[in-house]
Amino acid sequence: MNNNKTLKEIQEPLKAHYKSNPEAALVTLKAQAKVGEGISCKIESGKALVEAGLHPATGGDGLSACSGDMLLEALAACAGVTLNAVATAIDFDLKDATVYAEGLLDFRGTLSVDKDAPVGFKSITLRFDLSTNENEERIQSLLKLTERFCVVYQTLAKGTELRVEKELHPFS
Repeated sequence: MNNNKTLKEIQEPLKAHYKSNPEAALVTLKAQAKVGEGISCKIESGKALVEAGLHPATGGDGLSACSGDMLLEALAACAGVTLNAVATAIDFDLKDATVYAEGLLDFRGTLSVDKDAPVGFKSITLRFDLSTNENEERIQSLLKLTERFCVVYQTLAKGTELRVEKELHPFS
């Protein structure tokens, strides 16, 4: 899909820099949401402004993006980009690929209908639909490396330290 030499040329100086200067590899990514009208908020992604709201299963009108969908979209996007980068790096013959992320939610937990029902995804499945003539061993290697280097997948699979902080701005 992409030129292997070009990707290597771009990444080699970065790898060398991070190897000699590990703290340069630490980058803080940020997201911001501004509470909007009704029960919604506006999220500025890297390329667009998205309005997030309640999922229809919790009373939303379906006109706003659901944050659960956005999480799955982030997973699918990250896995797709990683798959393509890994395929390029290992000279894998990948003609086309589609990545699907599906998550099972029990909205009884979110709506406090059942105290024993979990809040959050019960399970998430990541599926790759690949167009390739590569053998099964190479395909498994591609998927294993994609799983290993996909930031969103690894964050969800291993968990991460999560904190909640607040900043107060009284109004009159």
